[in-house]
Amino acid sequence: MPHAQFDPTARQSVAAAAVEAKTRKNLTWQQIADAAGLSTAFVTAAVLGQHALPEAAAKAVTELLGLDDDAAMLLQTIPTRGSIDGGVPTDPTIYRFYEMLQVYGTTLKALVHEQFGDGIISAINFRLDVKKVADPEGGERAVITLDGKYLPTKPF
Repeated sequence: MPHAQFDPTARQSVAAAAVEAKTRKNLTWQQIADAAGLSTAFVTAAVLGQHALPEAAAKAVTELLGLDDDAAMLLQTIPTRGSIDGGVPTDPTIYRFYEMLQVYGTTLKALVHEQFGDGIISAINFRLDVKKVADPEGGERAVITLDGKYLPTKPF
């Protein structure tokens, strides 16, 4: 039976322990995701407290990281989602995503509604991918794919 996590501090403690173990063992998020048998983005979000892992994945992750059975249990609970406290984010990487939405949020909304109608893009039925590609002008570029199911607004 699925259980919901009421107090986010329990999941935050597991996240902190997992990141410490990841660092100590010099593991990548990809290696952790490979152990879990799920996508890198989903497993990273789950370990950082934003998703519940299936039992087998939670056990594989905690075994790889050297965490206990309590951590495996907590990784299976449905979390209280949202990792950014109120206000403008101060971390430069997170701030840039905030900035992108400040600049392009209304554009994205207008284009989605023009093409699909009134509704939202699901963050539950969702896929995320991050890739590094070469920039033809030199350096590197980040390609971030946000792939969510469109859910129309239904009059009632």
